Amino acid sequence: MNLTEMSFDDLMEEAYGLPGGKAKLELLEQAVRVADAAGDIDQGYEARSEIVELGSFHGYPMKALVAFSWQLGQYDKNPGRFDDYSLMWSYKWVLDRISAFADISRVQIENLLEDMKTRFAAEGYSSRTYHYYRAKLLADFGELDASEAEWDIVQSMERDEMSDCEACEQHGLVEFLAKREDDEATVKAAEPILKGKMSCGEVPHVTITKVLFPLLRLGRQQEADKLQKKGFKLVKGNRDFLYHQGEHIGYLTLTDPIKALEVFEEYIASSLDHENPLDRMIFNAYSAKLFRQLAGESIRFQVKLPAGHPCEHQSGEVTLLAKHFQQAALATAEKLDKRNGNDYYTALLQQL
Repeated sequence: MNLTEMSFDDLMEEAYGLPGGKAKLELLEQAVRVADAAGDIDQGYEARSEIVELGSFHGYPMKALVAFSWQLGQYDKNPGRFDDYSLMWSYKWVLDRISAFADISRVQIENLLEDMKTRFAAEGYSSRTYHYYRAKLLADFGELDASEAEWDIVQSMERDEMSDCEACEQHGLVEFLAKREDDEATVKAAEPILKGKMSCGEVPHVTITKVLFPLLRLGRQQEADKLQKKGFKLVKGNRDFLYHQGEHIGYLTLTDPIKALEVFEEYIASSLDHENPLDRMIFNAYSAKLFRQLAGESIRFQVKLPAGHPCEHQSGEVTLLAKHFQQAALATAEKLDKRNGNDYYTALLQQL
């Protein structure tokens, strides 16, 4: 039986049995079409809830945003019909990734943040989560001083039911300190995570790459190498970790370029249709750095590229590959900087 012949219940039952990925997404999107065609708002809401979660954690953030926007509209049209807590919680997932899209203006993003604050207050939650996500968004905009001021507010307030888990919040602090380029503070903040005292579904996965470069600069390469091996196993095979897979390429470029090339070849295909422009930018930027490094080696490299890649017939020309990936990364950086009103990402790429 093909998808168009399946009922909503059959589609959802099959989707629930699949791991996060493209096959599950296709089932959920067909379930949405079936529900919408029948005018069944509750079914449409249920399927979109799954799309929001899958999209947020498996590399489809724009699909998550679209589905969440529909949910929010139905939630407002039908007071009391849908669960408040789960919708408010998924609001955070959307805000966590929205700044990656340069065509979403700062005004739109800030309006969403303020809307979340208003809704949380109406449900009896404190403004702590608002300040936490404001800190994250300001850091994403490259406004680190303003972000630090928000972090100070967050750390002065008590956690509540809408707070991210302690591991996620500690990771957020590590990520901020890494952006600050404060190597010692970054490593110190990461210690509870690296020692296993804090963990969750994505921590330490996303945290390990934030300490690799600081450890290397601090002369602790042996420690960093062990963490890199551990961290790469954690992010292996999940397209949501493209940013971190790129950071693994960046670290290995400095320590084991041949291994870095293997990681590149493993994830170049998934990078091509990845929905998150910021994640692709980081992957492309570190790939460019890798190919600049390989261009200086005395041996020639034949890079494995997926069929249809623009550089498919230039796979042995690492200098050209370096140029291609650098231009792709810069194109995104320039769009983000234009939206943000600074040169944060362009400068970041020049430092890599």
